[in-house]
Amino acid sequence: MGSSTIGILGTGSYAPEKILTNADLSAIVDTSDEWIFTRTGIRERHIAGDNETTSLMAAAAGRAALVDAGLTPADIDLIIVATMTPDHPMPATACFVQNHLGVSSHAACFDLNAACSGFLYALDTAWAMLGSGRYRHALVIGAEKMSTVLDWTDRTTCVLFGDGAGAVVLGPSRGTAEILGAKLYAEGTHARLLWIPNGGSNAPVPAPGTHFPPRTLTMKGREIFKIAVREMEDAAREILEQHQMSAANIACVIPHQANLRIIDVIAQSLELPLERFFVNLERYGNTSAASIPLALDEARRSGRIKPGDTTLFVAFGAGLTYGSALVRW
Repeated sequence: MGSSTIGILGTGSYAPEKILTNADLSAIVDTSDEWIFTRTGIRERHIAGDNETTSLMAAAAGRAALVDAGLTPADIDLIIVATMTPDHPMPATACFVQNHLGVSSHAACFDLNAACSGFLYALDTAWAMLGSGRYRHALVIGAEKMSTVLDWTDRTTCVLFGDGAGAVVLGPSRGTAEILGAKLYAEGTHARLLWIPNGGSNAPVPAPGTHFPPRTLTMKGREIFKIAVREMEDAAREILEQHQMSAANIACVIPHQANLRIIDVIAQSLELPLERFFVNLERYGNTSAASIPLALDEARRSGRIKPGDTTLFVAFGAGLTYGSALVRW
């Protein structure tokens, strides 16, 4: 477990200007605003432009988090970018972010792929690395350009996702926003329920002139829904028990923003009113690794999180990965 002196010093987020509404989608695929909203809770999502890369969105969120923390790029010696939609297979998107922000060459920079659980995995990793005393300030970013991996003819997946980025700066706690704990899990036996089958070493680039299958996301939604509910409930309960807390101690839950029905079931299971959950799914859709840090930044800036509050993060993603974290502000 990491050092108890490490905290969140600042938050930031970024969403592309272009908005794709459910009505817009109904002109692309056989769907409607009612069909999408009643099944997901989503009304619209942000879509990045052609030149709006994952690293540029990540850098914009990171820049905002640095300002909020009162720090400069010179203070950062670790950058972790959680993403499943990197700018390129190599090098790491974090290295592009380092360049965009002008962070020192002495900083360690790498990507982490745990899909929608990516931010929590990156948060726990950075917390441990700072807790070792070998790094002082970390920029932890969740950023996704999901629009580049969607089959826009598949209404069961293309309606769910959006683009964006969220970031936090971690460092020695200033008496607020202390990370209390984090717990990560994975069930690789279910890896093929939600995945991008093509584009990796198990599906290499074909010979010239031959067909290259599309690199798009596929999902078995019904199975994923059941597992997501169970595993997010378990992750929430286990970290609360680990810290001898009850759900009633939590002032604000920031869940992965995937589906309002999943969030509603978890609220009922924890016996918490839905109002205790911060939900911005309606305006962003599922931004994968960006969803929790983006929602966190909005929650802080809107006054939903106050000094002394304990916040629970809980996420689920492809892998299948899941996890939870507790922060006291």
